[in-house]
Parts: sequence; C-alpha cells; structure tokens
Amino acid sequence: MIHRHLEPAVRSITRGSGDPTVAVVGGIHGDEPAGEAVIDRLEKAELELDGTVKLIVANERALDAEVRYTDCDLNRSFPGDRDADEYEARLAADVYDAVEDADAVLALHTSHSLPPPFAIFSGLTPSIRRTVTGMPVDFAVDSSALRGTTLDSVHPGTVSIEAGVQGSEEAVSFGTLASLAFLRAHRVLVDGPPVYTSVRRIKAHKEIAKGGGTPRLYYRNFRRIPEGALYAEDDEVTYRAADPNTVLVLASEHGYEDIFGMLGEYDGTIEPAETDRSMNGA
Repeated sequence: MIHRHLEPAVRSITRGSGDPTVAVVGGIHGDEPAGEAVIDRLEKAELELDGTVKLIVANERALDAEVRYTDCDLNRSFPGDRDADEYEARLAADVYDAVEDADAVLALHTSHSLPPPFAIFSGLTPSIRRTVTGMPVDFAVDSSALRGTTLDSVHPGTVSIEAGVQGSEEAVSFGTLASLAFLRAHRVLVDGPPVYTSVRRIKAHKEIAKGGGTPRLYYRNFRRIPEGALYAEDDEVTYRAADPNTVLVLASEHGYEDIFGMLGEYDGTIEPAETDRSMNGA
C-alpha cells in the first residue's frame, strides 16, 4: 500500500552540546517496540554528558500500526529516495540525514532469534571498533558480504545491535544497558570510565533460504556445527554443515518468512584499540 499523501516524519531529540556527536536510533522496524522504549528511557534519564546525543525514533507510523513496515522495509531502503512511491524509502532519506553528521550511531533491533545479544557491522572503522568493543556483547557479526541497503552498511559509523527477543522486557533492559555503554565508549557519557573488551568476530556469508512447510532448526546461534551435521530443514530443503567452523546467525524458525537466518563462520577477534584499552578503569 502506498501513502503518497503522507510525508515522512522522524522523531528526534537532541541532548547535550558540542563534540563528539553520536546517535541512538530505535523503531526502524515497527514490530520491534524495544527500540522506542530505550529512546524514551534515554530521553528521561539524568545523563552527565560531554558532547551531543541524538535520540531518534525512526518509523513512528509502523510502530503505531505494530507492523514491521507500511510500504517497504526501512532497513532495506537506505540511504533513501525522497522521490520514491514507498513511504519507508522516502523516510530512509530523512533518517539518514538525521544521523549523517554523527561520528558513531547505534541502531537498536530485536528479533525472534534466541539470545545472546550481539552487534552487526559492515567495515571495521575506528569508530565501529570502539563501539563493538565498548558494549557488553561477546559477538560481532561482519555482514559486509550480505548487506548494502541497511543503515549499518551505508553509514560508516553505524553498528546495529540485536538486543534480545522481540517484545520482551529483557530486550529493553539490555538495549538500555548497551546504549549507555555505547555513550561511554565514545566518551559522551562521562558518569564513569568506559570498559573495552575483546569480541568474537563472525563473518556472515549467506542467507539460508526456506523451502516450504514446517521449518526446523537444530543449533543455536554461534554454536559450532560439526561438519556434515544437519542444522536446518523443512519439508522441501535440508542443510548440513560444509565445514566444522560453521555457525548460525539470527536463526529462528518463524522470525523470517523466507529464510532461517544467516550462515557464518568464526573469524578471529576484534580487539580494542590500544588508546581505548588504556582507558579501562581510568
């Protein structure tokens, strides 16, 4: 359905002033309300800031309708097109404009996939290294081989975080915790020292297409699958691991209509920059 008469609107709140400028974005998908809840918490919280924080609720129309999107997937529409027929394609241009000047951006997401929470990035810039090593996650997924129209693939300072199960209070709590850590990592929130740690890197390399019928998964996210082991199937397709380094990413039986999730492999670790590591506990 096309809403030609409706113009995009992005809810944006700015807190603090000066440099650096960072942004936290929630509500990219309207059926993931945790992101908006985190933004509301950050808007109301007493924050000791040295810099500027933009708090953005991206797709209020889809949130109000409790649907992933109204015309097309916003997170498959960046950097956007103001002349497009689809509402989210036009909205993507406004969201991108709102974060374009930010040194670092955290995009909040949830899914039907089981924990643990993890980060997603495309291209390991210094800003992204600081974000992923400064948040309380054990895994960071490099999706550069798969993505080209998501916010984290078009803005060089953006990291997405999968904060937990869609609709859960745990996702709101973890999303808030991760957002505060993100602000400390970039030294905008100065209520205490940042903490940087090593993070396991996963290289995602393809999506796992569903065939039809009842989907079945046999391994959790990030657990190594033995070579030759059956990890996913439905009534039409069967998948076995081609090598012992295979892991599942964002895997769920009913989270996506057309895919089980993504297939990836362990690819070493992401270490904090030396200048950041020296800040631990400072």
